[in-house]
Amino acid sequence: MRATLREELFNLPNMVTMLRIVGIPLVMLFIWRGAPVDCVIAGRTYSAATITDYFDGYLARKQGLVTVMGKFLDPLADKLIVMAMLVMLVALHRVPGWLVVVILAREMTINGLRAIASSEGLVIAAGKGGKIKTALQMIGILCLVIHYPYDVNFVGLHTARIDFNVVGIWVMVGSVFF
Repeated sequence: MRATLREELFNLPNMVTMLRIVGIPLVMLFIWRGAPVDCVIAGRTYSAATITDYFDGYLARKQGLVTVMGKFLDPLADKLIVMAMLVMLVALHRVPGWLVVVILAREMTINGLRAIASSEGLVIAAGKGGKIKTALQMIGILCLVIHYPYDVNFVGLHTARIDFNVVGIWVMVGSVFF
């Protein structure tokens, strides 16, 4: 393998992105097992994967390692983790199938339009709305992963029961509008 190709593929930011992709089956395994402790482990693992989404781009820009491969891998990792999680959550009846169809149709439409624009030499960068949508999807999916109701104590004043499945579905519905 040529040195430049090796540098293009195996720099630290790209390795972080690849780690995110490799971690998807692990998160799905814990979700599938379904016990509350497994859902918390899946939620933490999923959170770590989504946090690395910020760091791989930051590292690439900071170290001057922005590459064509990185520009391809990063959005691919985002789409893979979101699609894999949503399909798994439909299979487990935690999210309605129609909502996932709407979200995936939107993703495919946007990607198709970007591909057409790219073939004409136009690059459509992710805007603020797209970043908000991604953040909402990641938060919504996290809530759906840890879907059990949990008691939350508000500074010792009041304990409330939060049903994360309901919160997750509403956040996912909100993400469709960005």
